[in-house]
Amino acid sequence: MSFRDESGGDDGGGRTSSASDLRKPFLHTGSWYRMSAAGGGGVMDRLESSAYALRDSSVSAVLCTLIVALGPIQFGFTCGYSSPTQDAIIADLGLSLSEFSIFGSLSNVGAMVGAIASGQIAEYIGRKGSLMIAAIPNIIGWLAISFANDSSFLFMGRLLEGFGVGVISYVVPVYIAEIAPQNMRGALGAVNQLSVTIGILLAYTLGMFVPWRILAVLGILPCSILIPGLFFIPESPRWLAKMGKMEDFESSLQVLRGFETDISAEVNEIKRSVQSSRRRTTIQFADIKQKRYSVPLMIGIGLLVLQQLSGVNGIFFYAASIFKAAGIENFNLATCGLGAVQVVATGVTTWLTDKAGRRLLLIISTTGMTITLLIVSVSFFVKDNITEGSHLYSVMSMLSLAGLVAFVIAFSLGLGAIPWIIMSEILPVNIKSLAGSVATLANWMTAWLVTMTASLMLSWSNGGTFAIYAAVCMGSLLFVCLWVPETKGRTLEEIAFSFR
Repeated sequence: MSFRDESGGDDGGGRTSSASDLRKPFLHTGSWYRMSAAGGGGVMDRLESSAYALRDSSVSAVLCTLIVALGPIQFGFTCGYSSPTQDAIIADLGLSLSEFSIFGSLSNVGAMVGAIASGQIAEYIGRKGSLMIAAIPNIIGWLAISFANDSSFLFMGRLLEGFGVGVISYVVPVYIAEIAPQNMRGALGAVNQLSVTIGILLAYTLGMFVPWRILAVLGILPCSILIPGLFFIPESPRWLAKMGKMEDFESSLQVLRGFETDISAEVNEIKRSVQSSRRRTTIQFADIKQKRYSVPLMIGIGLLVLQQLSGVNGIFFYAASIFKAAGIENFNLATCGLGAVQVVATGVTTWLTDKAGRRLLLIISTTGMTITLLIVSVSFFVKDNITEGSHLYSVMSMLSLAGLVAFVIAFSLGLGAIPWIIMSEILPVNIKSLAGSVATLANWMTAWLVTMTASLMLSWSNGGTFAIYAAVCMGSLLFVCLWVPETKGRTLEEIAFSFR
């Protein structure tokens, strides 16, 4: 891989000679939003440009984030689909409970494969091309499920969805981190998790009113809108700089910051970062032992693994049965209410991330999760030793419900969104594809493990299960206090330099 020299501002032979060595993005950033400052044309010509609103707006990065956020909405819809459709799918297709359990878990299996491939796909064809690759199998997967007459099409569709979700879960937070201004990076990064929670809530809510086949057809919509939307947003400027496409890099960054903004300082900082990694474009596993690589990788993997070990997926997947065990009569409605609480709390996190900082929110989040899970654990232990129908039994039922709601709020305030933000911020650019794939794979493998064991653990002991999850959250608190740095208000290049 060859890179254009930082001082090379010429448009002549130097640039042309290296053009054949550079990778072309799968979806070109396009020239539709570029206009030469010295070019002719008056105000009317500018108004006739379809890019005028985006070019001259200070909210360009926000609009780009909202478009790619359709991917996480698809992610959440996939996660939430199996919960409201279980009884109907089993009845219509004559599946056994174990076959439906396989159907539910296959999205995690597909996501693991997608996670393994996501880094290299994003490195080779760009962030936008990766999202295109992820969207297509998602659409095919939903169609396969909606027309399924037996388990084979059902399983194939779920695997395809999982693959797309695995790619989306890595690429979207990385793209947002790479396009966002440093003072908005936390808020825009939190939109990723907010969109996931919206997708889950949509699946829960719509699943109460529409048949499972129609719900699968509705699952096509996010990616169907995402695909054309990708043609109207710029590629990640940092990826373009790494690929040596300096003209497109500066054009992309100018669009994202607004055409009235002086981007020279940010351009030079990104160029210096790219130049520092020019001599080593291939990272060997032995190089990971260096502090500049091992520490951010350990933090990224640690946060994403601890996020899942907190038991949040098991709690959401089996929320209805947990509420039923707690004595809540309308447990399906309670599950939807829990999803709504998560959306609101994650929305608050989006507002707080760039104000309070990542580290403080993680400390508050893990502390709250530990306390609330201990409350839920104690309430279940007490319920198991008192007479059903007594006043104390009713009190413990309401206490367990309140504890679960408080747990979801605490999770959403930090450990839900921030691990993905920090992972996308701290990984150096020259190991981001490898390390990001490993971290995303670790997250999905842990999610699969927790989902598969949660049912067994809950059947063993409700109180004991939540006590174990509380102990993990206490470990997460210690991990954050000891290892996780504050990244608020720092550029990606400054963060990477701090680990050297």
